[in-house]
Amino acid sequence: MRLVPKGYHSVLDAGALDGYYSLQLTQYFDSVTSLDLTEPKVQHERVSCVAGDLTRLSYPDNSFDVVFCTEVLEHIPALEQAVHEIKRVAKHAIVIGVPYKQDIRVGRTTCVKCGKVNPPWGHVNVFDEHKLERLFRPFRLIQKSLTGINSERTNPVATWLNDLGRNPYGVYALPHRCMYCGTGLETKPSITFIHKVCSALGTRLSKAQSALSKPHPNWIHVVLER
Repeated sequence: MRLVPKGYHSVLDAGALDGYYSLQLTQYFDSVTSLDLTEPKVQHERVSCVAGDLTRLSYPDNSFDVVFCTEVLEHIPALEQAVHEIKRVAKHAIVIGVPYKQDIRVGRTTCVKCGKVNPPWGHVNVFDEHKLERLFRPFRLIQKSLTGINSERTNPVATWLNDLGRNPYGVYALPHRCMYCGTGLETKPSITFIHKVCSALGTRLSKAQSALSKPHPNWIHVVLER
């Protein structure tokens, strides 16, 4: 919130989920639009809640002084379309928060219904400051903040072994769902002895890779202006 541009009237909280940040944004904006695929339930006189798709916004160009979008873009397969829409409706500035240089091969899950492999937490995109600058041109990056520590790394062999072992040590938790069939990913798949051997080898290789890797920040937040 320290990075949020001040002195503007309106803001779009794109991908608001439960509206936590929408409420925080009322400290700095007269008008806050809280948007998610399912309409957020926020009770505040300066917050308007709407259901909408970030890749197909119904608003005219330059509708909001600022667009605020955190913990969202890593989940969207149609990334460039979502970025296009954010740039289109942002009149002055954009605030973006995403995982930083995440290795999305770590923590993969195997769906118990269709058997397909999903990335951790449904994260399908990886970011650093250079990618964000490229995606959001002609907006200019004027501030950035790097937070947290992450040393999780793996390699192709460990990833292959864990996939063969049905990824029993992946991120299995509600409300995540399979990207392919929509089944909840809270249940770990059943595994045989061979699966256990494969996943044990893969996990040990991943841990060794992480131990040899240089830690880096976990999150990046940037402010971009026209």
